[in-house]
Amino acid sequence: MGESSSPISVILVSSGSRGNKLLFRFPFQRGPESPAAQTGKPRSRYAVNSIGDIVEDQDGDSREPRPLPDEQVVSGFSDVILATILATKSEMCGKKFELKIDNVRFVGHPTLLQHASGQISKTDPSPKREVPTMILFNVVFALRATADPSVISCLHNLSRRIAIVLQHEERRCQYLTREAKLILAIQDEVSAMSEMPSRCKVFLSPSTATDGPQSPFLHILPKCKLARDLKEAYDSLCTTGVVRLHINRWLEVSFCLPHKIHNVASRFIPPEAIERSLKAIRPYHSLLLLRDEKSLLAELPLDCSPALVRVIRTTSAVKNLQQLAQDADLALLQVFQLAAHLVYWGKAIIIYPLCENNVYMLSPNASVCLYSPLADDFSCQFPGHDLPSILSKFSLPVSLAEFKNPLAPPVQETPLIQMVVWMLQHRLLIQLHTYACLMVPPKEEDVRPKAEEVPFTARLGGRSLSTPNALSFGSPTSSDDLTLTSPSMENSSAELLPGGDSPVNKRMTENMLTSLSEHEREAILSVSAAHNPEDLRVFARLLHYFRGHHHLEEIMYNENMRRSHLLMLFDKFRSVLVVTNHEDPVISVFQSLQK
Repeated sequence: MGESSSPISVILVSSGSRGNKLLFRFPFQRGPESPAAQTGKPRSRYAVNSIGDIVEDQDGDSREPRPLPDEQVVSGFSDVILATILATKSEMCGKKFELKIDNVRFVGHPTLLQHASGQISKTDPSPKREVPTMILFNVVFALRATADPSVISCLHNLSRRIAIVLQHEERRCQYLTREAKLILAIQDEVSAMSEMPSRCKVFLSPSTATDGPQSPFLHILPKCKLARDLKEAYDSLCTTGVVRLHINRWLEVSFCLPHKIHNVASRFIPPEAIERSLKAIRPYHSLLLLRDEKSLLAELPLDCSPALVRVIRTTSAVKNLQQLAQDADLALLQVFQLAAHLVYWGKAIIIYPLCENNVYMLSPNASVCLYSPLADDFSCQFPGHDLPSILSKFSLPVSLAEFKNPLAPPVQETPLIQMVVWMLQHRLLIQLHTYACLMVPPKEEDVRPKAEEVPFTARLGGRSLSTPNALSFGSPTSSDDLTLTSPSMENSSAELLPGGDSPVNKRMTENMLTSLSEHEREAILSVSAAHNPEDLRVFARLLHYFRGHHHLEEIMYNENMRRSHLLMLFDKFRSVLVVTNHEDPVISVFQSLQK
């Protein structure tokens, strides 16, 4: 994903009174072309083939062409051809432009320059402004034809943002027209120099005279601010994936390519997984910054939201998002949006708040080399501790409470929390959560499966137990709405009714068990704890959580229950419940790779 997400080239074309023009492209051919291409004569069959040439054997049969490197894939298209195919008609402006030719895909957003006659006033005391001759322009990114559709969509978004800013600056001060005139003047000058006889070049300065033809874009870069901005955008997309431009030193263009930012163990996380995770953020989750507060605040633009600054300064690994919203004096929905913004830009990840009951273990993608760069960074951050020995303590699932010394002062617990936070920031640990699944033993006469028997998962709406979006018993509510609209919260008032064995409570409990099969109801009622009406009522109220898709902490938050109460209930009904420990699908995307 790393190589396929990088663009091959960035191209700027325009259309106007002088026809279709290719104003700038990067990368470009820096050296002279091959002699055969310059003279137009056929090359000798015994000449050394360059990369991408078709190899011929002694009999003249052609073989498969060698794959071209990225720089030569687009260089096969001349400037005239690119200007013709990329400068679209006016009817296509304002829409997504996508064109595939062989193994190259061009993506852009052609934009029309609407110059009304009233925009240029004749009585304007400012210097005379010439009537622009440019009709439209297009900032195009060239990609491999096999690029992922999400990469294509992201680069089209960047092309659209740059086009909107250039259109604004053109209307404000004719910025694009000035840059285009400068570029075309340099191109004409270089073209005239290449056509000049060699004896005339003796009188030129050494900086102007060249031994062979050079690309005009080499001379455009140091003189044109727009060309340097496009080159900077290309370089940033190929390296970090974060683009920050100031077009005309006035308007900022910020862009993030998630394929380059989000990665675990040098492998990239799919943007679709990031989007699904951001949609599933809950108030009991926490925001973990991947960099220190000071450096993160220094990267923010001057006109950033004050609420974002407040969130960065207030967030902590031991606070959930609901507590963060209260401390920052912000609405919970706004905190969700700001947290998703920081996660998308690779500045933070979503975790569960640190507490002594959290269970962690070593990530399968963790680097355990003795002399890795991470080990050196860990030793500098925590003198007296080495990373391999700390990671060895998490070889098996272990809770933070096991590291706690009841006789030690609370001050000694701070280094442990800081080390766990550091390891979570570097994706060295994963957190395991407790899940409960209703699993009723089959009848003795039903041990052998029958062909007409309906599978257990089919009674759950055709979803397997490993599907996180499986619905609860007869409830049309999706898993995204369980936090605020859980069916159990509607029945939570049953706890306030007097008498655990009252007729009202008995009927309510029976109604909750009607979604189960007769065999499942018999198995649950046969448990000794079911003879206690209070325990049976609580178990029936939590039935929709016992499908293996809601971990212990989520049930605690939604039902406002204590951990000890839930664990005691699991133990009482252990004959019909299977308790497992695994990662939370919402936050596991930031900790380990999903297959």
